[in-house]
Amino acid sequence: MMSGNISLYQMCKCFTKHLPTVRMPVLCSSCSEKRAVLKRPKTGHSLCKACFFWAFEEEVHQTIVAAKLFKPGETVGIAASGGKDSTVLAHVMKLLNERYSYGLELMLISVDEGITGYRDDSLETVKRNQQQYELPLKIVSYEELYGWTMDAIVKQVGLKNNCTFCGVFRRQALDRGAIMLKVDKICTGHNADDVAETVLMNVLRGDIARLRRCTAISTASEGDGVVPRCKPLKYAYEKEIVLYAYFKKLDYFSTECIYSPNAYRGYARTFLKDLESIRPSSIMDIIHSGENLSVREGVKMPVQGTCNRCGYISSQALCKSCVLLEGLNRGLPKLGIGKHHRLHEKILSQQPLTESEERKLKSVDF
Repeated sequence: MMSGNISLYQMCKCFTKHLPTVRMPVLCSSCSEKRAVLKRPKTGHSLCKACFFWAFEEEVHQTIVAAKLFKPGETVGIAASGGKDSTVLAHVMKLLNERYSYGLELMLISVDEGITGYRDDSLETVKRNQQQYELPLKIVSYEELYGWTMDAIVKQVGLKNNCTFCGVFRRQALDRGAIMLKVDKICTGHNADDVAETVLMNVLRGDIARLRRCTAISTASEGDGVVPRCKPLKYAYEKEIVLYAYFKKLDYFSTECIYSPNAYRGYARTFLKDLESIRPSSIMDIIHSGENLSVREGVKMPVQGTCNRCGYISSQALCKSCVLLEGLNRGLPKLGIGKHHRLHEKILSQQPLTESEERKLKSVDF
C-alpha cells in the first residue's frame, strides 16, 4: 500500500511511465476522413494517398492552364529519359489529357547518348513506359546524329567538362527527334529544384542572357529547326515527384549518370538542398527571384541567329554543337571550352595554329 503522502498525480505518473506511447493516427488535412500517409514537403499538409495524388495533379493542371501551354489539336512530344521526372510527366500528361480533354496527341522522344551500362538500362525503362502508356516512341542517338557516343567523347575529353558536350548535343538531338516526329511542342520534366539550380548556376557564372530566360515556363520558336518547349512540372518539388512515383508504383530508372559526379550542377544542387533544409520555401523563393529579375538598360545581350553550318539556332556564326564537333573531329578537345576564344576563332576560320597553341587545345586536362 502506498503512503498517504503521495498525490494522485504522482500515482498516475508512476503507473504509466513504463507504458508504451500510443500515438493517435493523423487524419488527412484535406478530406479529414482517411489516415494521412505523408506530409507534403511543399506545403506541410498531412495528406492521404488519394488527396495527395489529386493535389499534385491539380497543381500541374493549373500550371498548364495558367500558362496556356497547349492548344487543342497539337502534337506534343514528351522528353523521356526513363527517370522519375520524365516518367511522372508522361503519366500525368496522359492522365490530364484524358481528364480535361486537352485534345493533345502525345508521344515519347528519347535520346540515346551512348553511355554503356547507364543509358542502355534506362532506355529499357522508356520502352516499358511506351507499352504502359500506349504512346508512340522515337529514339535518336548521338552516334546516329554526330558520329560520336558519350563513351567515345569521354575517352577524348576526360571527365572534367564532358557534361558540356552532353548538354549541348542532347538539346539539339531532342529538337531533331521532335522535327522527325513533326511535333508542335516538346515538354520536359524540369522540376522546381532544376529551375532553382539553374538560376543559382547562372548567377554564379554571371550569365545574364541565360539568367533572363532560364525561369521561362515555355520558349517560343526562335528560328528554323527549333521546336517550342515547355515545363509542366516547373512548380513541382523534386521530393513530391519522388513521392508521387513511389505511391503510384510507377516504373522508372533511378541510377545517376556515371559521368556526372563532377558536374557543376551537382555543387549547385548540394547548396540548394542545404538551403531547403533550413528554409523549405528557398526553392520557390529562388524561382520567383529569377522570374522578377530586371536587367538595366544598355546591357549588351547576344542576338539570336542561325548556324552557318547546320542551320540550328545560334548567336555566333557556328552553333556550340558544331564548334564542339569540330574540336572532337580534329582531336582538339578544348575547342569551344573555356576561355580560349582567340584560338577558337583562329581554328574555325581555317587559320594555322602554332605548335604551342595546338598543344594547348589538345590537352585534356582542362
